[in-house]
Amino acid sequence: MFISSQPQDKCPVQSPLPGLLSSEQSAPVCWRVFQEQGRVSCSLCAMLLAAAPRLLSSCVAKFPSARSSSTFSATAYMPEAAAFFGVRDYQGLRDHSVKQPERFWAALARGRLSWITPFHTVSDCDLGQGRIRWFEGGQLNVSVNCIDRHVHMSPDKVALIWERDEPGTQVKVTYRQLLEVTCRLANTLKRQGVRKGDRVVIYMPASPMAVASMLACARIGAVHTVVFAGFSAEALANRIQDAQSETVITTNQALRGGRIIELKKTVDQAVKLCPSVKRVLVAMRTENKVPMTNIDIPLEEEMMKEEAACDPVAMESEDMLFLLYTSGSTGKPKGVVHTQAGYLLYTSLTHRYVFDYHDGDVFGCVADIGWITGHSYVVYGPLCNGGTTVLFESTPVYPNPGRYWETVERLKINQFYGAPTAIRLLLKYGDSWVKSHDRSSLKTLGTVGEPINPEAWDWYYKVVGDGRCPVVDTWWQTETGGICIAPRPAGNAAKIVPAMAMRPFFGIEPVLMDEQGRRLEGNKVTGSLCIAKPWPGMARTIYNDHERFVNTYFKPYPNHFFTGDGAYRSGEGYYQITGRLDDVINISGHRLGTAEIEGAVNQHRAVAESAAIGCAHEFKGEGSYVFIVLKEGIDIAEDTINKELKDIVSQKIAKYAAPDHIQIVKRLPKTRSGKIMRRVLRKIVENRIDELGDLTTLDDHTAVEEIVAGHETILEKEAKD
Repeated sequence: MFISSQPQDKCPVQSPLPGLLSSEQSAPVCWRVFQEQGRVSCSLCAMLLAAAPRLLSSCVAKFPSARSSSTFSATAYMPEAAAFFGVRDYQGLRDHSVKQPERFWAALARGRLSWITPFHTVSDCDLGQGRIRWFEGGQLNVSVNCIDRHVHMSPDKVALIWERDEPGTQVKVTYRQLLEVTCRLANTLKRQGVRKGDRVVIYMPASPMAVASMLACARIGAVHTVVFAGFSAEALANRIQDAQSETVITTNQALRGGRIIELKKTVDQAVKLCPSVKRVLVAMRTENKVPMTNIDIPLEEEMMKEEAACDPVAMESEDMLFLLYTSGSTGKPKGVVHTQAGYLLYTSLTHRYVFDYHDGDVFGCVADIGWITGHSYVVYGPLCNGGTTVLFESTPVYPNPGRYWETVERLKINQFYGAPTAIRLLLKYGDSWVKSHDRSSLKTLGTVGEPINPEAWDWYYKVVGDGRCPVVDTWWQTETGGICIAPRPAGNAAKIVPAMAMRPFFGIEPVLMDEQGRRLEGNKVTGSLCIAKPWPGMARTIYNDHERFVNTYFKPYPNHFFTGDGAYRSGEGYYQITGRLDDVINISGHRLGTAEIEGAVNQHRAVAESAAIGCAHEFKGEGSYVFIVLKEGIDIAEDTINKELKDIVSQKIAKYAAPDHIQIVKRLPKTRSGKIMRRVLRKIVENRIDELGDLTTLDDHTAVEEIVAGHETILEKEAKD
């Protein structure tokens, strides 16, 4: 840290540092000098900066000049940079994080997290063996970091805004209230026999009680595994069995899109297949009574019997925090394990810096808590930062296609984070549903889950954001824990390329590999996307199957984390995700990502969204088969759109890439989280209908039936020709 040569006892600026001392006191901090010159001019400020960079970081956010200075100041942007010799700007921070990762992450971990016992080892990692350990020796409690420390500073600050399914009926929960509910629930779990290390399955819609359930588990050292509340009884049972869970937390019913979903009934069916389950805690989302068995416990009634205080358990940095099941290539869901300190640090940092989140902002991530996006950017990232986060229970089109934007207006959301699938869906309905609502509160727009096509990006930027909000197209996975590549953070006025993830986050070193396992150097290259160095937020193992973990992520490219995705590095060194490598088509010896074909097809004025897959071809070996959904109200001849789409792909990519088959469908088969089920489309095209496999995650089974019928019609037509 650089201190003025003659530190003064009294700060010349007299700007208060809110919350560091009691409410009756304030501490002087020379913010102007600190921000503009990266130095402090009094001994007290020097002491505070050294001791509490996290507090200083949160307070920097309160000063507008720290957000928008024309000259980038590394220490104003990230106070810990004062300890990084020679670091003055964004690029310096980025370089330091990659070249000296232990110093970088150690400083941030000490400053941003509240520790019970300090860590003695920053990292002990060996990607060749799949060993990832961070901050060993350290002890902390995640719930304390997400609630208690904010209660001490701002007890009445809003932590959660529950945007219920019923429009206009939002519920606000302060940090003080969240702590009370979490402690009562934690005490209830303990009284029911839940202990440190036990796995607790949470099968609930987005709600404050669901968040409190996650945090209550963290408080007592139990391991939560949240299962998306749209999964079938069989899918739920599979996850309960794999986690060897004795406890399930659910609600009597759920509401989504104006419909009642019988969650308790689904749990009852699942529990019949899971003799290990000893207790089911049932919260009330609606007033409707549901049948209760001898293992069912009315949650709210039991919670009211408990104290509103619960001592947090000291957890080792590498103790399990949660399991989250994600689909695997074998068809068996795999329980991805995330641990305490590293995950929490990484989600809080990416939340703050990718979205430019500042104190007082309202963060609106509309993902369900059953997915990793909900874990990282609805719950843990925002709450660790002391933020206000929105829990969205409904759908983008209920009661009408303006629901998102009406919510933005009413809750004054500053950062909006959603899926490209939803953006493309809303694009079909036109601009009026967006423009009829005030979106002036928005400052940053984000996308997650899959690459966004240029047309949807353009609409999102120009219509939703009025051309003034940066769009951060984020790339990451359940296994990475948090965002790894995104347009932000970056230097002042750094450009954003539409529909491109672009820049790696601090500490992330992406590399592209060829088929022989060699690194591809230089720019304008395409290869397998790997990450060369470990980072704190990455998954630690697959539950009860570390061998599968190593074989999946570390064996394909030794000493690298293999993402399973392909990527293109542009002439400027920016990264663009080209799609899953199992979604690559080899046409006449040319490897082509399905996302590239879809990106070209989606530029047609009549196309709302598309899905491309490979198919057998008599001459080329493999061709492409494209399914398209037309925008609402479009009337165009099939022959016309087929020709136009082939021309577009030929122009945008190459003639060899032009689709061999195009099928117009009403809807694409998707999981309940919105991901296109391409394996189902492949089986249909290959005429292997009897091998469609597990469809429990399918959102709408009629979509498959319609596509099968349409494909048969195409085959009959081709046979006649």
